[in-house]
Amino acid sequence: MAEPNGGQGPGGVIHDIGYQRYEGARLGRWYAVRSLYTHALRTAFGLGRSGKAKVFPWLVVGIVTLVAAVVTAVRSQLGEPVMAYTDLPEAMVVLVIIFCAVVGPELVSRDLRSGVLPLYFSRPLHRGDYAMAKLAATITATFLLLAGPMLLMFVGGAFTLDSLSDVWKEFGDFGQGLAYAALMAIVFSSIAVLVASLASRRAIAAAVVVAVFLVTAPVAAVLSFSSNETVNRLAGIVNPASLVGLLGHWLFDPPRDNTWGPVYAAVAAGLVALCAGLLLLRYRKVAQ
Repeated sequence: MAEPNGGQGPGGVIHDIGYQRYEGARLGRWYAVRSLYTHALRTAFGLGRSGKAKVFPWLVVGIVTLVAAVVTAVRSQLGEPVMAYTDLPEAMVVLVIIFCAVVGPELVSRDLRSGVLPLYFSRPLHRGDYAMAKLAATITATFLLLAGPMLLMFVGGAFTLDSLSDVWKEFGDFGQGLAYAALMAIVFSSIAVLVASLASRRAIAAAVVVAVFLVTAPVAAVLSFSSNETVNRLAGIVNPASLVGLLGHWLFDPPRDNTWGPVYAAVAAGLVALCAGLLLLRYRKVAQ
């Protein structure tokens, strides 16, 4: 057989394998961020995954919705509210903590363990985009966990009212409940995602998230019995759950204590900013 280069030595052959350049639309960075956010939000509720992945999130959703349905049914019989909208997040705070402790590691720790971050961080998605998309998805999932049952309470309560003015007042109370739910979702999710970004094992990350709330709770309780008024009033800022409760009461439960309310707001804002900043710093260094 003749040599490909005319018999003058070893040679090579170029084969046409039909490669074509991509000529479609390049959707860019923000499309990638939106896609990552949407996928993470679906993952939080187990959508598009196996039935096993759906058990926990929908069990929590079912419990919170059941509580709202019972409250709505009792109200329809008594003719008056038995639970304020802002009381629902406080009543469900343990479930919200557990939900964040499971969802945060599910969205973040799994990627750390499977080693797919270098693929995410290839262009056009930036490291900060990844971190903020995961955080936003966790916040949204936690907010929806509370907002859905609150909507059920509002719709059921509105049908028991006699005038549009009463419905409008009810809507104002509903808005306060949503604001409280958003506040809780932001604070709890910021802590959960930050902790999850530090551990590649979901079980360990979830345990640490729960520990942050459990360990600081007795500390806050002990400080609240202090004879010093300043220490007594600031004891709640030690625990994220009690911090959200204090801030919520200041914002939505008159009469308001204008002395300490701004302090609670500043501490909550600082905590969220600190968690977000550390999260961004974490992803500047990971997978390098």
